[in-house]
Amino acid sequence: MLKDVVIVEGVRTPFSPFGGPLKDMPSIELGACVIREVMKRSGLKGDQIDEVFYGMTLMAEAALYNNVCARQAVLLANLPAETVSLTIDRACCSSMASAILSFRTIRSEEGGVMMAVGAENMSHCPQIAPPDIRWGKRMGPIVFRDCLAPVGHPNFPPEALNAGEVAVQYGIGREEQDEWAFQSQMRYQEAKSAGKFKIGEELTPVEIPQRKDLPLMFTEDAFPKPDTTLQKLAKLKTVYESPTVTPGNAPGLDTGAAALLIMSRQKAMELGLKPLARIMATASVCTEPTLIAVNPGLAIKKALNKVDMTVGEMDLFEINEAFAAVPLVSSRILADGDTAKTTEIRKRLNVNGGAIAIGHPVGASGARIIMTLMYELRRRGGGYGAAAICGGLSQGDAVLIKVE
Repeated sequence: MLKDVVIVEGVRTPFSPFGGPLKDMPSIELGACVIREVMKRSGLKGDQIDEVFYGMTLMAEAALYNNVCARQAVLLANLPAETVSLTIDRACCSSMASAILSFRTIRSEEGGVMMAVGAENMSHCPQIAPPDIRWGKRMGPIVFRDCLAPVGHPNFPPEALNAGEVAVQYGIGREEQDEWAFQSQMRYQEAKSAGKFKIGEELTPVEIPQRKDLPLMFTEDAFPKPDTTLQKLAKLKTVYESPTVTPGNAPGLDTGAAALLIMSRQKAMELGLKPLARIMATASVCTEPTLIAVNPGLAIKKALNKVDMTVGEMDLFEINEAFAAVPLVSSRILADGDTAKTTEIRKRLNVNGGAIAIGHPVGASGARIIMTLMYELRRRGGGYGAAAICGGLSQGDAVLIKVE
């Protein structure tokens, strides 16, 4: 029991939409913000952190700071120069991968106090000039590449196309995806009204400097759309030739950061820190690059097998809404195609809304869904939960937790 791996703090910034309040703030500063907040809440000193794993996806933005973003965020957060860190890019899985690496490091006794961080500012991602401009392009227009459009990878179909086609293969059409998107928005509004997304628990404010006036305090998610209706969603056109995916049943290109403080139960006892959740198992999967929507379901199943548990024993699920297709397809996989079981799973899935409402700053989302799951289980008096996320070119990670 003393070797259990536990989470003792979890915090994120509010998430900002594309071009929103955080558009000019470098992601490394947002990463530093959540690192500082974790240190403040835990009361730990900087030399007590063994290593920081730092997820980030848009390396084009990282190039603005000459990369090594983990190292820069650690130093900006005023952790000691001796603090070891590692920047991780596993697409949208990056900060969940950071939590998984923290889990493995503690289990192997290579480190005792770990921080899993993720940060992204998709508004701050630059256009890229072609390589030949360095060597003196003499004639013709210079065509820049936009790393955000289409969302995907140059040698493979866009992710929206992949997600939509997989959804259709599983019998999940446009209407069902719009209904899920509407539900996500409404569940978020209910959770917010109930005080679930508040400063001091999951959220920490971000101070936004102003040129002339006092800094602005950014204190709540700015992406949710409370005026969403099914009628409005139905009018939106699909994108990237997808049969089902629209801007309404997918998240935005968002900005934010998240961090988890992870250690052994024994170390938490020594430091006088109360565990918020225990990490029971983790799993990672990959499939054919066009099958992105299946991976969270497969990853959860793999993790459950490691601890000899079943889907039915999970009290709650969090599956990242990279598209509405993802939780819909993955919940069907978890139910082994059984319609009644699928319905029951979806009642316990993303109960406070998901990325379609909250936002999806890709490097931060994996850690975000773990903490959202953890805090909700705590409100309910404990239980088991599974968090999972898909990543570009069909990757997937899952983390199982128990709140006592």
